[in-house]
Amino acid sequence: MATYSVCVTKSYADNWACEVLLCLSNPGGPTEFAECRPPIHRLWKHLAKGRSFPVCNGVGFRASRPGYEPHYCDAGYRLIQRTNDRGREVTCISLRPIPVRGQSCKSLSTCTVFQLKPPHLRERPRFVDVTIDGHMSQRVWF
Repeated sequence: MATYSVCVTKSYADNWACEVLLCLSNPGGPTEFAECRPPIHRLWKHLAKGRSFPVCNGVGFRASRPGYEPHYCDAGYRLIQRTNDRGREVTCISLRPIPVRGQSCKSLSTCTVFQLKPPHLRERPRFVDVTIDGHMSQRVWF
């Protein structure tokens, strides 16, 4: 597990975008520490108005543009998109074929098929990728 120390001085106190990313990257949650509550509450209001995610690029600290991935799959499955008569839909497909018995096997008593499952919806579907010192990268979901 990596540990980071951060010192905030008055000269950086108005750098809201970097404060937001630092707070969002906290494993205990973005509002665990009292110092993070004002910038995070400001972020929620900012995003609720349809504004873009603030961007922080400082020395040794970079953030990507925000991304959006509302669906995810269980371990052993991957997300695929497909188009059918109902439009575009997403589903999860098993990474390996799964043995099955019965009608889906046609002439065999046992066969293998790739199983399809509905995906899960993320509670926090938006993200930014934060890179620290050019080598430590972490995806922060919000």
